[in-house]
Amino acid sequence: MHRVAVLALDQVYPFELGIPARVFGIARTPAGEPAYEVLACTVDGGPVRTNGGFGVTVDHTAEVLATADTVVVPPFSPPHPVYQDGTLPGPVADALALVRPGTRLVSICAATYVLAAAGLLDGRPATTHWAFTESFGALFPRVRLDPKVLFVDDGDILTSAGAAAGIDLCLHILRHDLGSEEANRVARHCVVPPWRDGGQAQYIERPVPQSSIATTGPTRAWALDHLGRQLPLAELAAHASLSVRTFTRRFREEVGLSPNQWLTQQRIALARSLLETTDLPVDAIAHRCGFGTGTSLRQHFHTAVGVPPLAYRRTFQAKEPTAS
Repeated sequence: MHRVAVLALDQVYPFELGIPARVFGIARTPAGEPAYEVLACTVDGGPVRTNGGFGVTVDHTAEVLATADTVVVPPFSPPHPVYQDGTLPGPVADALALVRPGTRLVSICAATYVLAAAGLLDGRPATTHWAFTESFGALFPRVRLDPKVLFVDDGDILTSAGAAAGIDLCLHILRHDLGSEEANRVARHCVVPPWRDGGQAQYIERPVPQSSIATTGPTRAWALDHLGRQLPLAELAAHASLSVRTFTRRFREEVGLSPNQWLTQQRIALARSLLETTDLPVDAIAHRCGFGTGTSLRQHFHTAVGVPPLAYRRTFQAKEPTAS
């Protein structure tokens, strides 16, 4: 069973602290067995304060980090030395030193500071919450920070933006470990979207439509049920009972992408799922996903995922759907 250790530091955000257990804790192998063991720890095993006005107790000290296959660090509130001068308190640095080489490291939101302060992100791509961009960049200039994306997967180190992006990242990890079908099942159980691409923009100071204003949500839901056919912008706008101009503007405000970018993203997500869970030919998948031809699917898929569809299928269908 894959062991996930979650390191809770003082003033931890309780919501983010619970994400790993919520997502990984309900994942199952094809045999129906738990796929992950999720253990919470603190530096010394004692309770820590949360920023929610209450404390939490854990069952483990930082020693459990030495036995983990994945270590997750949730964010915590300022003030903290790492936010002020980019240094880690000695006990936190000692705790991270227990992590074995090759262990997968995951930070949620501003916990990116912890990995950066430990020198683990030097020369590597990473992200954090958009509000910390200026501070983070000044403290850690050697990190290749991309503050616009939801999460960054750099192999053995993965970083995410704000709270909801932590869920996206954990589902992304679950997809990698167990495949789309199980990730989608867990997402449905948690009532969250099964897949948001890490490259999707963070929602940075965008206006939220008033409840009395028509949104594009129902049209997006309708489009997901009709991905196999062409969906011109005019038809999407008509479905939402909006002009093309208003629909396009409102869509970008709500989603952070243009309608065509979002449609391509959803079609790629469907193609990934079909490649992982079926033996359908590429041309048939292209038709189901609305790409029209296998050539079009290959071009879009390679651009989005970095490999051709069949190479992606071989990778996932050859992978043992268990975590080690």
